[in-house]
Amino acid sequence: MAKVLYIENASQVITMKGHSEKPAKKEAMNDINIIENGSVLIQDGKILAVGQDSELKKEYADSIAEAEKMDARGKTVTPGLIDPHTHLVHAGTRENEYAMRLQGKTYMEIMNAGGGIHATTRATQEADFDQLYAESKQRLDTFFTYGVTTVEAKSGYGLTLEHELKQLEVTKKLNEDHQMDVVSTFMGAHAVPMDEKDNPEPFVDRVIHEMIPEVAEKDLATFNDVFCERGVFTPEQSRRILEAGKKHGLIPKIHADEIEPYAGAELAAEVGAISADHLLKASDEGIRQMAEKNVMGVLLPGTAFFLMAEFARARRMIDAGVPVALSTDANPGSSPTLSLQFIMNLGCLKMGMTPEEVLTAVTINAAHAIGRADRIGSLEPGKQADIAIFDVPNHLMLSYKYGMNHVCAVIKKGELVTG
Repeated sequence: MAKVLYIENASQVITMKGHSEKPAKKEAMNDINIIENGSVLIQDGKILAVGQDSELKKEYADSIAEAEKMDARGKTVTPGLIDPHTHLVHAGTRENEYAMRLQGKTYMEIMNAGGGIHATTRATQEADFDQLYAESKQRLDTFFTYGVTTVEAKSGYGLTLEHELKQLEVTKKLNEDHQMDVVSTFMGAHAVPMDEKDNPEPFVDRVIHEMIPEVAEKDLATFNDVFCERGVFTPEQSRRILEAGKKHGLIPKIHADEIEPYAGAELAAEVGAISADHLLKASDEGIRQMAEKNVMGVLLPGTAFFLMAEFARARRMIDAGVPVALSTDANPGSSPTLSLQFIMNLGCLKMGMTPEEVLTAVTINAAHAIGRADRIGSLEPGKQADIAIFDVPNHLMLSYKYGMNHVCAVIKKGELVTG
């Protein structure tokens, strides 16, 4: 017998209808399609219908009569939130570096002295599969409580074939076991090992000729990412790494222009990346090229907040026609948060985005940033029933009451997972 769930009488249902084929850009990012006094009918894990409660009860009377009911009176219903950029699988914490930055050390100074990514790499290499799995599973459980129903997860704390594969195998197992959908990205080019930083070319060659072919053969990732930054990987090295991934079927992503302008946005446009992420220092020309090539801009305001850095120019990007998504960048060094709702607050308060643009950026546009917009990111018939229910009467309250968790229930593939 088909399982039917009816979420009824919501103060607002935010559908994000109309942006599944192409990401929302410019003014369209404010078009979130609000249904007042709305309801959602779910059957066998998929959305059957969305509309005003009175209309659905007429059209689907028999199905609703048999359905399990969830009363959403006074609440706001949205698509499940999507986090398109995380470093989910890792071991260790770096609170000591937090204290160092408060005393004036910069992120790159700490990294070049053997801290930063290298500190997490050491901890992750020392951790076995079971430890990484258990700690990462706990993070996924927490993501659910904040309304997130899909996350992207990068490797990059292995820096050897053995340990990169270990991270990716953990990600694969979590995706199989956990109710959360976990989309995998290979990021062997996250940093140059400390003992090779003066001569990085042999490591670049290993990423290209050893790691990428093995990851692709084992089908452990959808995307291939690189940290294009001065002192890490040059634009030329990054291009070679991304082009090598493309030859093996891995879609390019890029950590671009985070610390200083470094032509990362331009490179993303050149190689046809699905997204360029960070972009705190992206040039006007890079933004123009991203808009021209429809490269998603994944902005990570939690990183700027935590590193006490200048925020990405979201307003400039949106006005230029770059489709923008938002993410936590959840990682132990530069953004140790799992709250995508707080990232939404920062999008409004620190980057000049409207509440509607922010909702678009963590739902349908985030789905586009990980190639999943055909199945998630909006509440439309036929799509996966991933839904967040917030204990606020309208979507503006999500930004107005900042720094709080407003989730009262989360539904994943038609099943209640929290609430």
